[in-house]
Amino acid sequence: MGQLSNTATPKYYGQFRDAVLAGEVPVNREISLEMNRIDALIADRNVYYDEKAMDGFVAFCEAELTLTDGGDLELLFTFKLWAEQIFCWFYFEEVEVITPSTPFEMGKRVIKSVRRRLVNKQYLIVARGGAKSMYAAFIQAYFLTCDLSTTHQITTAPTMKQAEEVMSPLRTAIVRSRGPVFQFLTEGSLQNTTGNRANRQKLAATKKGVENFLTNSLLEVRPMTIPKLQGLRVKLATVDEWLSGDLREDVIGAIEQGASKVVDYLIVAISSEGTVRNGAGDDIKLELQKILNGEYITPHVSIWHYKLDDVKEVGMPEMWRKAQPNIGITVSYETYQRDVNRAEQAPAARNDILAKRFGLPMEGFTFFFAYDDTLVHPRRSFDHMLCSMGADLSQGDDFTAFTFLFPYKNMLFGVKTLCYIAQNTLDSLPAALRIKYNQFIAEDSLRVLPGTVLDMEEVFEDLDRFIIDHDYTVVSMGYDPYNAKAFVNRWETQNGQYGVEKVIQGSRTESVPLGELKKLAEQRLLLFDEAMMSYAMGNSIVIEDTNGNKKLLKRRQEQKIDSVSALMDSWVAYKLHKEAFE
Repeated sequence: MGQLSNTATPKYYGQFRDAVLAGEVPVNREISLEMNRIDALIADRNVYYDEKAMDGFVAFCEAELTLTDGGDLELLFTFKLWAEQIFCWFYFEEVEVITPSTPFEMGKRVIKSVRRRLVNKQYLIVARGGAKSMYAAFIQAYFLTCDLSTTHQITTAPTMKQAEEVMSPLRTAIVRSRGPVFQFLTEGSLQNTTGNRANRQKLAATKKGVENFLTNSLLEVRPMTIPKLQGLRVKLATVDEWLSGDLREDVIGAIEQGASKVVDYLIVAISSEGTVRNGAGDDIKLELQKILNGEYITPHVSIWHYKLDDVKEVGMPEMWRKAQPNIGITVSYETYQRDVNRAEQAPAARNDILAKRFGLPMEGFTFFFAYDDTLVHPRRSFDHMLCSMGADLSQGDDFTAFTFLFPYKNMLFGVKTLCYIAQNTLDSLPAALRIKYNQFIAEDSLRVLPGTVLDMEEVFEDLDRFIIDHDYTVVSMGYDPYNAKAFVNRWETQNGQYGVEKVIQGSRTESVPLGELKKLAEQRLLLFDEAMMSYAMGNSIVIEDTNGNKKLLKRRQEQKIDSVSALMDSWVAYKLHKEAFE
């Protein structure tokens, strides 16, 4: 154990920061923000750095483990950089303990200062080919063999094949028994269960996983589902490719519920960027971004999010290190260049390559809005303002959506949305989707009306009250004519025909307004502050006809885009009556 310091600069981070400041290593915005957080830790006198804490981990890895081809291992600098966050940062916690005064007295309560590991969650988002699964395997191996307090470890991934990427290096190390630790732990016979314990193999791959019989510890693979992960009191968990699976549940949160009952627990979540939107992964990324931005302060989370800052950097090899810090070591520039060429020649593979190689949030489909376009803005009120309203009405058992567009200042547009769903429809949703919908209900962007199908008269009455309550002045109203006749007739009866515009659906009519809305979203000029709108934008895909005209679609039935459809309707109506807003 080294000497603790509350002023020292971490060894590997210091080297990394010097290289960044010298212009030798390009970094993206997210890594820059994480560097700011680490600099704040260095300046925090309540946080301590142990300069020797990494030595054991590095020595263990290089002495006991090997490369996949069996060659000697020299621990990657990135591994040292990431692991330093886990092993070297500490704080002291005041806890109450009972100590006996004499052998004949009851114990007395005293306050004791206890050393705790600072970081208990680490998120790594790194492009494909960065050996991140090997990093997780090294962490698992160290805890299983060198941390005597560890009793239960798990690794999980969307598929068993992916999970095995973490388990395989450890099983290989057991077989090879290269270093003194593994040689000692693998001596003896696994079948020797009744004789001298010294003659029994202490570390072995079994049906359960990998077991350390000396410490009674177990590393096991668990399926990436909440029922299989919840309630486990694990000291260490690695979660592989948590952005790549079509996850609708927060499996990391489920693991933490049980792990948080264990002192100095650790969760290492590693992944390349995903091609699935609006899953639990996106929700986690939003939380991580808030931490990086300083909106949410916690020193217990380490975040290394590697990605390009802009899709334009795909054609700039000098910037690829932003997404893949191990390029030229674990994956070649030539491999990257081949993928760039393939993305240009094979549009079907483009999104996967942009996500997996360059960390750009994409979909397996051509999604209309980029991930950054869908991030919600700070909450605002647009009460007492002029607006254009868009209406996208359902058949009765689906969403009915209204989106309000408020011309603001400097080409800014406020956006609010209000959707309706029948109670029976809500009750029939899968549990994970209901959790998402409950978020919309809580922010009042989704309202639930009784019955099996929506009563459009009830919808109209509630919408009318909503407009009055907020004192919106609806100057124009665009609508999709499908199933809208009765609603529009009543609207015109109460509000007059001026400003009411039919918005025909189809690629020829949708392409221009969609393109205009896309530009506004990219420039962050659409000031939406509701998760419902973010959700609908994230679900929006487009298809193109032979003339390049785009039509708005959704990938799956449950992935609603109604608020975006209504936004398009409101935009068309606004443009047609722009003079009324001036």
